[in-house]
Amino acid sequence: MTKLLTTFQDRFADWVTALIQHLQISLMALLVAILIAVPLAILLSKSKRLAEASLQVTGVFQTIPSLALLGLFIPFMGIGTLPAVVALVIYALFPIMQNTITALDSIDPSLVEAGTAFGMTKWERLKTFEIPISLPIIMSGIRTSAVMVIGTATLASLIGAGGLGAFIMLGIDRNNSSLILIGALSSALLAVLFNALIKLLEKAQLRTIVASFAIMVLGLFATYAPAFVKSSESKTETIVIAGKLGAEPEILINMYKELIEGEMDVKVKLEPSFGKTSFLYEALKAGDIAIYPEFTGTVTGSLLTNPPQLSNDPIEVFEAARDGILEQDNLVLLKPMAYQNTYALAVTREFAEENQLTKISDLLAIQDKLVAGFSLEFNDRADGYPGLQELYGLKITVNTMEPALRYQAIQTGDVNLIDAYSTDSQIKQYDLVVLEDDRQLFPPYQGAPLMRAELLEKYPELEGVLNKLVGQITESQMSDMNYQVDVAGKSAQEVAHNYLLEVGLVEE
Repeated sequence: MTKLLTTFQDRFADWVTALIQHLQISLMALLVAILIAVPLAILLSKSKRLAEASLQVTGVFQTIPSLALLGLFIPFMGIGTLPAVVALVIYALFPIMQNTITALDSIDPSLVEAGTAFGMTKWERLKTFEIPISLPIIMSGIRTSAVMVIGTATLASLIGAGGLGAFIMLGIDRNNSSLILIGALSSALLAVLFNALIKLLEKAQLRTIVASFAIMVLGLFATYAPAFVKSSESKTETIVIAGKLGAEPEILINMYKELIEGEMDVKVKLEPSFGKTSFLYEALKAGDIAIYPEFTGTVTGSLLTNPPQLSNDPIEVFEAARDGILEQDNLVLLKPMAYQNTYALAVTREFAEENQLTKISDLLAIQDKLVAGFSLEFNDRADGYPGLQELYGLKITVNTMEPALRYQAIQTGDVNLIDAYSTDSQIKQYDLVVLEDDRQLFPPYQGAPLMRAELLEKYPELEGVLNKLVGQITESQMSDMNYQVDVAGKSAQEVAHNYLLEVGLVEE
């Protein structure tokens, strides 16, 4: 509990920002869903066939995994608030439409007949008694949608929309239960609060409900006011640099930021823990971000439609990645740093000593005993598990999981073999043994800035600024910096600055 409170105090400013972002996304999605679902349900309620068809369609939408929706939206909508809100609206429609249609269908037909007999039009009947009678059931549907939206909105952080999910993702990545609890409890309490407030409105009059939602709309616009004022006042160009999940990308983008702002008249906005490779790649092509750190082996192995033959020569891999991504997507990959963050297979020291494991080919003798925890990406890549099957002849039981969870799984004994990155701090933290890639499956993975060609045309000096990191940072240095962030608890900004200072790239 003490650690939780300390973490909350240290990150209070970040928590306030994340809470506001979460409220913005959730409120916007809920209000848009209400504006779509309620009128549409009223319009379709008189036709049972159309009403049933609409409920089936919106019901099917709810079965689509939220991550899949976000991934599908990025190429068309980019990153940030828009795709997150659209996905949440899709999830929120069904409960509101279902309850509205059900409520209107349950109205006593004699009341409708009486209203018609008195000369009331359809709109007058709706306003006079149909909607007031239906309100408790309609509000119940809105309440269900609100809770669902607030919970699902935690995934918005994966596409740069922020929110309380940023705490959860960061906590999972760094195995920090305090961060996970802060994000999860805050989201849960927010859902409970909305649930209670909307429940109070179930018995309120229509005017009160309309006034309440009007206040929500005004409150929503008020939260965006500071950003509008700030953007109108700022005349300095801004470059958005994003990073994948993890300490290492966050350290690198902080280095980029400090070098760029130190030598160029531009501002840099960072989007750390942005998500998986595919999210950043699509966001870069769409122009929502300008730069992100990528690895030469990832470009050749995952991003190129026609990947080259695998090679273990770092120069060949870099040149193939540079030329291929420029031709395919008009993206520029600058020269890489010294270290290689290549894939590796790791086991606990106890398991390695018990089975006399030093290299990957040693696993063949005990493959019946192996239960692997691989990331989804590694399990599907040619230089991942499929490569292990083809080159090493390994056929083992595999459980796929999020990268950060692999280390928890091997500590608890749920798996005894994991894929890792050679600079992961957890290798040192948990005293794991990295097995030698004796048949050279894994290609070189050197880190380098990947950016839009238009950005370099606009700021040609940018290449020279970022090229200060070419040939810098050894594997041991990167591993140590990751350890300082993941285990020692230092900020990525502080660690990045200290390294730049140490090698003389910046001054105090």
